[in-house]
Amino acid sequence: MAAEAAGAASAELVIGWCIFGLLLLAILAFCWIYVRKYQSQRESEVVSTITAIFSLAIALITSALLPVDIFLVSYMKNQNGTFKDWANANVSRQIEDTVLYGYYTLYSVILFCVFLWIPFVYFYYEEKDDDDTGKCTQIKTALKYTLGFVVICALLLLIGAFVPLNVPNNKNSTEWEKVKFLFEELGSSHGLAALSFSISSLTLIGMLAAITYTAYGMSALPLNLIKGTRSAAYERLENTEDIEEVEQHIQTIKSKSKDGRPLSVRDKRTLKQLEERLRALKKRERHLEFIENSWWTKLCGALRPLKIIWGIFFILVALLFVISLFLSNLDKALHSAGVDSGFIIFGANLSNPLNMLLPLLQTVFPLDYILITIIIMYFIFTSMAGIRNIGIWFFWIRLYKIRRGRTRPQALLFLCMILLLIVLHTSYMIYSLAPQYVMYGSQNYLIESNVTYDDHKGNSTLSVPKRCDADAPEDQCTVTRTYLFLHKFWFFSAAYYFGNWAFLGVFLIGLVVSCCKGKKSVIEGVDEDDSDISDDEPSVYSA
Repeated sequence: MAAEAAGAASAELVIGWCIFGLLLLAILAFCWIYVRKYQSQRESEVVSTITAIFSLAIALITSALLPVDIFLVSYMKNQNGTFKDWANANVSRQIEDTVLYGYYTLYSVILFCVFLWIPFVYFYYEEKDDDDTGKCTQIKTALKYTLGFVVICALLLLIGAFVPLNVPNNKNSTEWEKVKFLFEELGSSHGLAALSFSISSLTLIGMLAAITYTAYGMSALPLNLIKGTRSAAYERLENTEDIEEVEQHIQTIKSKSKDGRPLSVRDKRTLKQLEERLRALKKRERHLEFIENSWWTKLCGALRPLKIIWGIFFILVALLFVISLFLSNLDKALHSAGVDSGFIIFGANLSNPLNMLLPLLQTVFPLDYILITIIIMYFIFTSMAGIRNIGIWFFWIRLYKIRRGRTRPQALLFLCMILLLIVLHTSYMIYSLAPQYVMYGSQNYLIESNVTYDDHKGNSTLSVPKRCDADAPEDQCTVTRTYLFLHKFWFFSAAYYFGNWAFLGVFLIGLVVSCCKGKKSVIEGVDEDDSDISDDEPSVYSA
């Protein structure tokens, strides 16, 4: 029997690895299509393209770790609260270590991308814009600026390594004993605290990016799908009228110099502005004509009902997400130990829709994992939509626009770095929505319950399964590795708590703004001050 159970477990693991391999291929294919879809064909570079595809793939693979982690800790136990025959202590430890090493690897790769690879490639192409510099100069300058990011990463690792998670019991200990205690803490953590502190610092930045881009994208994406874009034919008619009006103004000003009199300074300035406006309108006319006659416009028109259905589905998911996040944060405000504990709460005192839905879906495998995956992917796609709608800014200065077929290599690198940071924050957002589920998945453990029989007037003890919670024995319930990474430092948890309230506020503001805005132009982003497009590079895709 044991051999048969081990064989069945091995077969299931092989199937799991095959599914994981197919998932990796699907992620790589999606990343390649997404990057190629948005990058400028005129400024396409091999290194920046590979960097963008790899960084985006790492972001998606990291986001997939959460449902995998929850599935593995749940899969080791039966629904009656007992461990499966193959899930002995050694196997359980091996599975936990495998997941932990997966987090180590992916988080280390994220640190490498954020602090070394992406900055180097970005600064290299920034120097490449200057035609007077050679390759050696570009590499030296890029390395010089990248060194600053490496120093920041090293400082974060050192701070995380030497910040003790516990304090010495003896208050009268000497300075040498305190230093010795720090090194003992460093050695016992095996670098986990250093990596966790660095990742938590990046997650904090990811929280700010999620508040800025994801919160707005959650409202803008569904409403844009429902409202659609303006008609290309109607926009072209309006544009033709504008061209005729500008040409009339130009002719009126030029008529003043027919008798040989020179134009005034004011007329010359106005004439120059009108001529620039006319060139922009004619360029817009060419783009509108191209889009009006393109196959993509006809396809989008045929798929219009499907877009409306997707928009309604996305807005329902957004409402589920926002209501659950509000109730979860309210629960923490009312029932947690406060700021000093990082507003950590075990279980849920106030039920929210998602926390109620997940236990119901756990009864039918794998509906709960499908729901978690949908929420994570929705979080990522709305982040992409938010970045695409808002653009990349440095305070009040717009650095880059994200446009289909017209995005510069530097903008793509910024996009991928922002998505990497947002994905890091996704795990905490999911934990905020369903803390007990993220900690233990669908695990149950056995408790002793006394049962009284009326016929015999006697008592007996039965083992009854109960959902794993903070009161469960350590050897009966396995905590996910995600939870361990999330709550190494209480002050980060406190910052995430306040960030959730800011996220809800920005979502409501974005919802009002998106409702008040009219339909988007079919060539959104093609205007006179758009430096990312050219006359010979029209895009068939509507923004």
